Amino acid sequence: MSRDLSNYRDKYLKGELIEKNLPKDPFDLFNNWFEDLEKYGNERENNAMSLSTVNEKNVPTTRVVLLKQFSKKGFIFYTNYSSRKGNHIKNNPNVCVSFYWPSMERQVIINGKVIEISKIESDKYFNSRPRSSQLGAIISNQSEIIPSRKYLEDKLSKIDSNNNDLTRPSNWGGYIIKPELFEFWQGRDSRLHDRIIFSKSKTKWTHKRLSP
Repeated sequence: MSRDLSNYRDKYLKGELIEKNLPKDPFDLFNNWFEDLEKYGNERENNAMSLSTVNEKNVPTTRVVLLKQFSKKGFIFYTNYSSRKGNHIKNNPNVCVSFYWPSMERQVIINGKVIEISKIESDKYFNSRPRSSQLGAIISNQSEIIPSRKYLEDKLSKIDSNNNDLTRPSNWGGYIIKPELFEFWQGRDSRLHDRIIFSKSKTKWTHKRLSP
């Protein structure tokens, strides 16, 4: 089967990214864009981000995870530390995440290093989750091969039947991404998109424009 997609076309007319309007800190620009998205965007999950990691052979894997908190300290998400992504991170903490917000014609790419957050922070978030989400974290040995869907459902029924309070598994918790580079992309007409990268020196962030 072969399909020609060369006629897929769209125009990008919703914004611009001009140096004189840029904040000095890329975290501030990210926050401004996220606030714009909350006010004017139309995404299903504003906090969905594609996370790329590499295994011991430098073979990449990309998947969508949910950003749960961000500040100038970094970007936090939660997962199973024993999962495929968790094992990749143990081997190589360098990651890339990207956000694509088509309703705003914007994309953000972030490169950085990942470290585990504290157990106290992970406990706090786990305890704030709905019981169904807590159960999912407990019963799923993420990325491992399982015999069937029924296998999961049976585990769920067994654990949920006692109705006890649930405790965060020791192999489940949060990571924080410490950014080293940001790229902000704003769609523009004629495919002459605006691309600004922020890179970090020892004391400050500096930015440059890239050709589209």
